[in-house]
Amino acid sequence: MAETLATRTSLPAHGVPGTFEVVRAEALFASTLQPSRSPSSDQVRRVVATTLRLLGVRGCAARMAVEFGDHPDTAVARMNWALATVRTVYPETSVTPATDLRPLAFSG
Repeated sequence: MAETLATRTSLPAHGVPGTFEVVRAEALFASTLQPSRSPSSDQVRRVVATTLRLLGVRGCAARMAVEFGDHPDTAVARMNWALATVRTVYPETSVTPATDLRPLAFSG
């Protein structure tokens, strides 16, 4: 069972999710929003913010842990949906270094 679960929970080519991505995905997971409703980006953003306000980061993680303990088969599918949705709604921002910055001069 653990081997099957580990195989099914491996993330796609995106690699390891970042902290904000995980927190948002846990909030989406803990919310009442369902994938079958095909929520819009605005709906996802609102429900993530609302769920984080209501439950907090720890509350979202706790709710997710309970679901993985009680219903691991459906929890895996829901977390995969939550991660994929968060990656779509909150695209990774690229940081472009400023080219016109001058080094600071320190007087000694």
